[in-house]
Amino acid sequence: MKYTLEKGRPSDADNRLAKEKRCYDLLDSLGIEYYRCDHPDANADTMEACLEIDAILEATVCKNLFLCNRQHTEFYMLMMPGDKPFKTKEISSQINSARLSFASAEEMEAFLDITPGSVSIMGLMNDKDNRVKLLVDKDVLAGEFLGCHPCINTSSLKLRTSDAFGPLLKAMHHDMTVVTLIGE
Repeated sequence: MKYTLEKGRPSDADNRLAKEKRCYDLLDSLGIEYYRCDHPDANADTMEACLEIDAILEATVCKNLFLCNRQHTEFYMLMMPGDKPFKTKEISSQINSARLSFASAEEMEAFLDITPGSVSIMGLMNDKDNRVKLLVDKDVLAGEFLGCHPCINTSSLKLRTSDAFGPLLKAMHHDMTVVTLIGE
């Protein structure tokens, strides 16, 4: 399948989910330039499934993990390069938290209005109570462009990293904590 990169929102968004349309509305309202690659036949829900899409986006495509502490009272979204392994001990020590594990699909839906395989910085727009803390590996910040989902894994967006972690994050009323993953 040949995918293409289109500038901005789809011209006909009638068949899109409301949460996806809200992503485009937010980006447009902030005047953030973005590109979109639709891939309805290839849900990009694993890093392996993202390879062809990554080549089109030419952006840092992150592994986005939705995590929680043992008591399920603290929630985190970890953005890290897709080629780095996740080691909970590395993150736990940097954020002074007890052991972290994956949060449930129900918690993901409740806090971010997204489903497994669609975790993205864009989901923070749905976290009105700021229950989810954003953790970003320093290597993600090094790239000029960032790839993410518009709250659904049948499309991918390309936006400037400086826009994502600047005006976009500010508009979503979230901060970030920069972490360092060794990746070995």
